[in-house]
Amino acid sequence: MGIDLPLVWAVIIVFAIMMYVVMDGFDLGIGMLFPFFQEKADRDVMMNTVAPVWDGNETWLVLGGAGLLAAFPLAYSVVLTALYLPLAGMLIGLIFRGVAFEFRFKTEAGKRRLWDQAFIAGSYIATFCQGMVLGAFVNGFRMQGQRFVGGALDWITPFSVFTGVGLVVAYMLLGSTWLLWKTEGRLHDEMRQQTRRWIWALLAAIVVVSLWTALAQPGIASRWFSLPNLLFFAPVPLLVGLVMWALLRALARGAELAPFLLTLALVFLGYSGLCISVWPNIIPPGISIHEAAGPPQSLGFTLVGALLIIPVILMYTSLAYWVFRGKVRDGDGYH
Repeated sequence: MGIDLPLVWAVIIVFAIMMYVVMDGFDLGIGMLFPFFQEKADRDVMMNTVAPVWDGNETWLVLGGAGLLAAFPLAYSVVLTALYLPLAGMLIGLIFRGVAFEFRFKTEAGKRRLWDQAFIAGSYIATFCQGMVLGAFVNGFRMQGQRFVGGALDWITPFSVFTGVGLVVAYMLLGSTWLLWKTEGRLHDEMRQQTRRWIWALLAAIVVVSLWTALAQPGIASRWFSLPNLLFFAPVPLLVGLVMWALLRALARGAELAPFLLTLALVFLGYSGLCISVWPNIIPPGISIHEAAGPPQSLGFTLVGALLIIPVILMYTSLAYWVFRGKVRDGDGYH
């Protein structure tokens, strides 16, 4: 039996996007938490917790986009056509963040607040646009055969706006739990109070998005409650409740690393629920990974490169986080 190349590539792309959400989510969350902390010392510590690793986090986004182009050119063309504006907004937000990140440490004191505002705005814009893309993807695309026939603004719906807000909350929880792990003192104590609020906000967002999806998308609802998908999906809400309970308990007992790991588990559960909802379609509502795949020769050739580069990315990412492990204190810096 030959290798199912479209399936292998779908797994690679799903893995790359998941890694991006995990690695860049807390980074974006820190930027969105900036407005709650006005002191320069607090903001310096917050930014220095991610200064050595932030730019490498987006490698996974590049890998996911390049993999989609190489393996599923039809999906790439449809997604780019339908979601050009929010994807462009996301990239603009990421550029704002990157520029602000570097210039904030180099500018004179009087202009630092300007770069703080750029960092905040870029974080919110990038995250909200990612959430809008997610909502539009779940809603599906208007297709005629294999051609997108929708409009340039089809992605603007109440559901996609809410998923944008929900992703903002999820990233802020990732950011606050990351800072619980990486900071100490007054900033650490304040972050513990903030984290509790973001936990409840995220739980509310998960419930609303789940119910909204089931009511508004009969195709997804039928996929949830039909066999064998029901066997895979049924544990997800139970595990979400269990992880939420464990997260609140970890927070109450003063744990530092556990809240971050449990938040990552929540993100993974939400992401797995999304994959179950649309699988095996890569262009919802009706074009599967096999229908959208490129020629087998292209899939095989590019797979060799992917299998060589992914271990390298994992190794240098792990090395960076290991080298810069431990608490970050006021006065520490990497610029």
